[in-house]
Amino acid sequence: MKTKMLAMILAGGQGTRLGKLTKDIAKPAVPFGGRYRIIDFTLSNCANSNIRNVGVVTQYQPLALNAHIGNGASWGIDGINSGVTILQPYSSSEGGKWFEGTAHAIYQNIAYIDQMDPQYVLVLSGDHIYKMDYDLMLEAHEENNASLTVAVIEVPMDEASRFGIMNTDENDRIIEFEEKPEEPKNNLASMGIYIFNWGRLRNLLVNSYSKDDEMLDFGKHVIPAYLESGENVFAYRFNGYWKDVGTIDSLWEANMEFIELDNELDISDRSWRIYSKNWITPPHFLTETAQVNDSLVNDGCYVAGKIKHSILSSEVQVKEGSVVEDSFIMPGVTIGKNVTIKKAIVGENAIIGDNAVVIGEEEIAVVGNQEVIGVKKDED
Repeated sequence: MKTKMLAMILAGGQGTRLGKLTKDIAKPAVPFGGRYRIIDFTLSNCANSNIRNVGVVTQYQPLALNAHIGNGASWGIDGINSGVTILQPYSSSEGGKWFEGTAHAIYQNIAYIDQMDPQYVLVLSGDHIYKMDYDLMLEAHEENNASLTVAVIEVPMDEASRFGIMNTDENDRIIEFEEKPEEPKNNLASMGIYIFNWGRLRNLLVNSYSKDDEMLDFGKHVIPAYLESGENVFAYRFNGYWKDVGTIDSLWEANMEFIELDNELDISDRSWRIYSKNWITPPHFLTETAQVNDSLVNDGCYVAGKIKHSILSSEVQVKEGSVVEDSFIMPGVTIGKNVTIKKAIVGENAIIGDNAVVIGEEEIAVVGNQEVIGVKKDED
């Protein structure tokens, strides 16, 4: 089946920097913004960019992620000649097929990509919050007659050393790549979004692995190899909202930014919808003691306490006398009476017992998925 551009979403990361929030779930499946999961943004970008074939590479704790994605119907990417395919590690006569890096994950799925027969392969991460038209990036790729195009975004100069930095000429052709340089020459950071001419990338990967010269990672190995061989490698500048939510701080910040009226993400834009798989739940219910200010309260919630500048995901209970402020509460959480929660992230299906206190000060307070706090064993 001939495909112009196939999207490959790398969604197998463990997300260790999110600590207990990813103990039993892959990072792209972590809830966000009350009714979404992180991967919804990348999948929605594909749908809105008219990319009809998507491979999702999973590895770590994929159960929730696989169930969430299904066949792509929630994003309108299901059909006779289109759809989402979950790609997991497998065993063959040559041994195990665990993915050891971003490029290695693509190499291990060459059979699937060849079956789709794409002219271009769009490589994406499944753990960023942003809205981006990949079609415009492909137009730039073709206009530049590029072999590889790397999406970049300007970051504050004092933060540039945290990223892979692309040094370019006046035409945005990449002439040098520096991985987390101590003294960066500019602030054009790689977003981990690439468009490759598939034939060229395929040859590079197959030839390298046949010689045991392992091309494990795009940043560390593939991009430098392209530059050394004189390939046409260009930067594509992105100017919109983009957030890597791979840390507790960035996940909390992105959720707090999400509820600002003038947030750059503009989730209400009907021309670029963010889709998700949402279960049918009853409407939320606010009792006479409830007070809700500057917050998002989603379906199925029961609120008898005070909510201020926070997000309550679906089916959250906040009982009388409790206060939730500057916090992100994931789905299915039960918050008892007279509880105080401030500057916190509370994981899915956690239980916070009566009179408990969860307050973040210099660091964000975190309650893990299904964690029980302030409840005696005979009460649980």
